[in-house]
Amino acid sequence: MSNHRHKAPYVVRPPTAVLTRGFDPSLSLGSARPAVFRSSTYVFSNPEAAERAFSNALGKTHPAEGESIDLIYSRLSHPNAEILEDQVVPLEPGATTAGVFNSGMAAISTVFLTFCQPGTNFLYTAPVYGGTHHLMTQILAPLGINGIRIPAGDTSALQKAMVSTSNLRMIYIETPANPTLRMSDIGAAATAAEQHPDRPLVVVDNTLMGPTFQHPLTLHADLAVYSATKFLSGFSDMLAGLVLGREPELLIRLRGTRAILGNILQPDECWMLDGRLPTVALRMNRQSKNAQRIAESLATHSAIKKLNYPSLFDDPEQIRIRDAQCRYPGAIFSFEVHGGKRSAFNFLRRLRIAKNAVSLGGVESLACHPASTTHSELSEEEQREDGITDSLVRISVGVEDWRDLLHDFRQALEGL
Repeated sequence: MSNHRHKAPYVVRPPTAVLTRGFDPSLSLGSARPAVFRSSTYVFSNPEAAERAFSNALGKTHPAEGESIDLIYSRLSHPNAEILEDQVVPLEPGATTAGVFNSGMAAISTVFLTFCQPGTNFLYTAPVYGGTHHLMTQILAPLGINGIRIPAGDTSALQKAMVSTSNLRMIYIETPANPTLRMSDIGAAATAAEQHPDRPLVVVDNTLMGPTFQHPLTLHADLAVYSATKFLSGFSDMLAGLVLGREPELLIRLRGTRAILGNILQPDECWMLDGRLPTVALRMNRQSKNAQRIAESLATHSAIKKLNYPSLFDDPEQIRIRDAQCRYPGAIFSFEVHGGKRSAFNFLRRLRIAKNAVSLGGVESLACHPASTTHSELSEEEQREDGITDSLVRISVGVEDWRDLLHDFRQALEGL
């Protein structure tokens, strides 16, 4: 009898897995990194394999463990999408599978159109990104898919709304909220969803914190959604979206809708995004350290009425949520200046290093005026309820030297 105990297989950590899983160099003529596969259609190995591929694509059957299914057509999937979807999974603790889309809004739209049918309801935390708000109010509502607005961070209101809402299909949470940085309790929402008779899905837009600082699936959310255009890509030169989930069945359904909508990410962009995954944590850690130093230095500036940043929360409930679900405060902050819209515009006009542009998460610092840009579609009442004032400016901090950025923000604030 052997005295050697059976050892569990060694499991590599996420920074290693993101570079090693999901890619076989022998399938790319020995290339150390994935090649780009530009093809619209794929040759079947035999007629039986073609039949099997379509059966799986239509959801009639599922791949057996270790089975390799032939590709069909690039609108359904392609090698670069499959490689990316496999290699991104380690970045999101709790995820087992992923789906890639040609923009963040494509990912969000596909989630709603897959899991919410006419005559059903969903709850969402407000504020949400302006594009998401447009989808909910201008596209889903006319289809009979009704959204019920819950103020971000109001856990009690969310729980009460769940109790009183039937035909509930989804709880959609954007946390921290864009652009106010208010946080919502993912774990509390997941617990309430499990107790609801409809068992609605909990979907978290994790774009602002990214997979480096907040992990919704470990808090029992069902799906984590990203505009991969932002931190995951990180260079403001491409559009992409990602959805990651705990249950493979949910992603199978999403990919089925994606095949009909035709919003899969193209091979070149998949290849670009895949090559950037190993540096996500490196970039985000630098950006978060920069943002924290800058936000805490500006918080008492005489031109600023209020600065929103997780490390500066003073609301006990917001502090509790932050400490329960975020590892670091992230790279985004916003502030209100004295003097309203005129002062906010003058601040943006006087910037020398940071650029006046929408979007976020790039290596370069960006600043914008949400009330007149990203959230301009909201009514005045909605903006007021969500805390999006004419004096509010949102900052996305890049990887520049933080001292140069702080000097730039201070000189832009002078005299407002």
